Amino acid sequence: MTTPTPTVDACLAAWQEGHAAARIWERDPTFWPEAAADSVASRLGWLDLPGNSSERVGEWELFAEVIRDEGFRYAVVLGMGGSSLAPSLFSRAFASAGRPLELRILDLVHPEAVRGIVPAGELGRTLFLVSSKSGTTLEPNAMFHYFWSQVALASPQPGRQFVAITDPGTPLAELARHRHFRRCFEAHASVGGRYSALSAFGLVPAALAGADLERILASARAMARSCGAAVPAAENPGLRLGAWLGTLARAGRDKLTVVAAPPWEGFPEWVEQLVAESTGKRGRGIIPIAGEIDPFATGAASDRLLIVLESTDRIDGPQEERLARAASVGIPSLRVSLAAPEELGGEFFRWEFGVAAAGSLLGIDPFDQPDVEIAKELARAALRPPGATARPGPAEEVVDAGSGTALERAVRRWRELLRPEDYVAIQAYLPGDAATAAQLLELRRALRERFGRPTTLGLGPRFLHSTGQLHKGGPPNGLYLQIRDRPRTDLTVPGLGLTFARILAAQAAGDAEALREKGRRLLVVDVGEDRGRGLEALTEAIRAGTGPRK
Repeated sequence: MTTPTPTVDACLAAWQEGHAAARIWERDPTFWPEAAADSVASRLGWLDLPGNSSERVGEWELFAEVIRDEGFRYAVVLGMGGSSLAPSLFSRAFASAGRPLELRILDLVHPEAVRGIVPAGELGRTLFLVSSKSGTTLEPNAMFHYFWSQVALASPQPGRQFVAITDPGTPLAELARHRHFRRCFEAHASVGGRYSALSAFGLVPAALAGADLERILASARAMARSCGAAVPAAENPGLRLGAWLGTLARAGRDKLTVVAAPPWEGFPEWVEQLVAESTGKRGRGIIPIAGEIDPFATGAASDRLLIVLESTDRIDGPQEERLARAASVGIPSLRVSLAAPEELGGEFFRWEFGVAAAGSLLGIDPFDQPDVEIAKELARAALRPPGATARPGPAEEVVDAGSGTALERAVRRWRELLRPEDYVAIQAYLPGDAATAAQLLELRRALRERFGRPTTLGLGPRFLHSTGQLHKGGPPNGLYLQIRDRPRTDLTVPGLGLTFARILAAQAAGDAEALREKGRRLLVVDVGEDRGRGLEALTEAIRAGTGPRK
């Protein structure tokens, strides 16, 4: 860690005098003056997970062993946000060609993503983990109904291929009992989704991926002790991280760039949700930036921070270059080195503690998400049958990527809204295949070069459960680009009277309306049925011009 600035030192001194660590462990609501007392009392169960989850390690690892022994080849997590991001990180960190079972994550509802998640001919050797804290989340429920119908066509006992992970007493828990799921793993109701990596939501998939759960939790317990109530603030890694994030964000450095070397590539996406959903509210927040290539090549550095996660046994040239470049332009940075994937347990706890502490400096409640529901309600309204009573909305403003000069004019007008303190958020309601990912990376590069500002990229509806709170409740310093396509084929969701393409379209329209209601600067582009050609046209329209706007 770099030498703290005097501002960070002053914060740590104040926290030492005010017994900050003890107050966090005691769930003292006065540490977060903007939070309701019942919110704090009911949402800090994550503090106890390093110990509590250790009691269930044997159960979870035995389950994973049985699944492998029965010949299952794939395990697919059907979940969103906190239910999918830690499993996604575990699936990458513990990936090995020699492992008998591959963990996959489905957190998109684009028909192509749903259709492609299970390899051809492997449905009978695939276990589905329906993962939802509330048990009512639309996306995993739709995924469940679709895959249940597929498995039921081939098996008289489809329930043996399904597992639920949810809070006690939810509709999903009841569904699991009614449909005779193989198992229902219940998590702690006092743990919010983005703080659930060390609960059943993260660790059951981790066990299936072949992780050593006890080593993960031992790392978390060691970090929890380092963040203990009696540890001096200046030596407390969680408080030091929180002071660094919070004080620098208040000083204008609110763009937190997170980069990670293999095998930690999924870590920035996990941090992205934790930071965005915890801090992005009341017009304040820290903007996490994950996956940006060469982030400091253009644009001002005065609003940036940098976190680098790397392996202790490997020198990574690009990471060294990023750190050197950040230092050369005065960007504060932290360097975190891990020796093994199991040490992620400690990093989970440190970041949860640190972000919770930073919330007190920003004057927000880090445990709620007050602006998420508006987009969900607007999406539900769009899904109501024709003629049903629904909230009237404004006419959609969508630009066709094939409209040539009309697209260029729309991009130019949108770009004129750019301000010096902004970031540019790409919201792509598209599948996550390699070809589309490559084109979105090129689009992101074009935006960075022409606009000279940090960029973020989220696939929808995945990002609605991650950065969606920040987009609508955080600081008004975002320029938003929503991208839609028109799927050539669709998939019906049995029992719901819906299709995946209709769900996707409703979520995109609902989020666009929610952003506009919040006064956000939004451009919506339809890339059509030929997604590749449409993305190419959009990228060229962004590149049109003589250079970055000053």
